[in-house]
Amino acid sequence: MKTLKEMVASGKTVKFAFYRDGELNYLTECGFLFAVPISDTGNATFLAEDKAILFMRYIRRQIELIEKARAEQAAGLATAAPL
Repeated sequence: MKTLKEMVASGKTVKFAFYRDGELNYLTECGFLFAVPISDTGNATFLAEDKAILFMRYIRRQIELIEKARAEQAAGLATAAPL
């Protein structure tokens, strides 16, 4: 997985992918999928394609969720009894 900086630097863009369960889902140029909750949008305009740097907080949130899940999975595997 690329770093947050790599995903948003140098004028990179995001593209709208789909809407589901109250979230706008976008893809970065490298194919990283992240969600923008409708509850966070207020009266903002969300375009089909936009500058990735404007979505940095949502990309960061998704990266943190993935890292937390990986850590929890690794901790679960470490404490699992051997077969």
